[in-house]
Amino acid sequence: MRAARQYAGQMPAVPVEVTFCVVNTEQRQLLVRCLDAIAAEREQLDVTTEVLVLDNASRDGSVGAARNHPTTDQVIVNEQRRGKGENDTTLLRRARGRFCLLLNEDSELKPGATAALLSVMRDNDRCGAAGAQLLRPDERQQPSAWRFPTPASAFINALFLHKLFTVQSRGDSTRRVDWAQSAALMVRRHAAEEIGWFDPAFFVYSDEVDFCRRLRDAGWYTLYVPTALAIHHEQLSTGDVPERRIVELSRNRDRYMRKHHSAASAAIVRWLTAWTYAVRAAAAIVLPGHSPRRYWRHVTATRHPEEGEGLREAAYDHNRGGRRL
Repeated sequence: MRAARQYAGQMPAVPVEVTFCVVNTEQRQLLVRCLDAIAAEREQLDVTTEVLVLDNASRDGSVGAARNHPTTDQVIVNEQRRGKGENDTTLLRRARGRFCLLLNEDSELKPGATAALLSVMRDNDRCGAAGAQLLRPDERQQPSAWRFPTPASAFINALFLHKLFTVQSRGDSTRRVDWAQSAALMVRRHAAEEIGWFDPAFFVYSDEVDFCRRLRDAGWYTLYVPTALAIHHEQLSTGDVPERRIVELSRNRDRYMRKHHSAASAAIVRWLTAWTYAVRAAAAIVLPGHSPRRYWRHVTATRHPEEGEGLREAAYDHNRGGRRL
């Protein structure tokens, strides 16, 4: 059944059930593909929906593409580039839906993904968030749910047993997980409001880890829904050495550990994670298709997360009219 739609300036005939919340940063082509997939999803839903797009100070025509797309109901334009957590909070606050499907611009929902997530959320009153199964562009499965970071999980990763004990996006049945990636994450808006939304201290990376941890601490839980599929064009692994992304990833991993554990735990995780990347860097010397330089940059960034320039600094440069992300 075709979904009911609301457009700017019109009052909804019935309460909005699902708000699609898309954050875009300088990715016009991927944004259009994301919106095309959302449009196909709306056609199959029998609930009232809306689509909000937040453009994060792009310069590539993304705003016009979003406004001209027939499925978009509202475009929010940042004049200054902001972090992912802050942008998701802006969308959640603006959303009218009881459930909000957070999407990156580089996420493409596969048919039926929204319905699968919505069904699970409706059937589980204390489910605060539900994550989709993420696929790589070639449609191989990409890990998308994990245990919360701890010194114990870092030790497991250092033994390269993470696929058995840390990665939780496994199996064909819906299951409880510690946290799921926000590239395609349905959130119960009431639960998000209850815990104070996303923490803006996490500019990008670990923002959803912190969010799901605070959901759990407030009595909610997160589910992994393998029947909800979404292609994710992940950016961290692209390019020779994605310097700023690696720095930001390391910085916020450390921030999470200090916030939810201790400085000592953070130090243990830094050294164990650096060791893991060092082994990978050594192996990459002889393994085809791997970059020793990229893995070694993870080592140095992990050991010294306070050093280097990350995506937050790149945003500052952008906002001053300097070099772009």
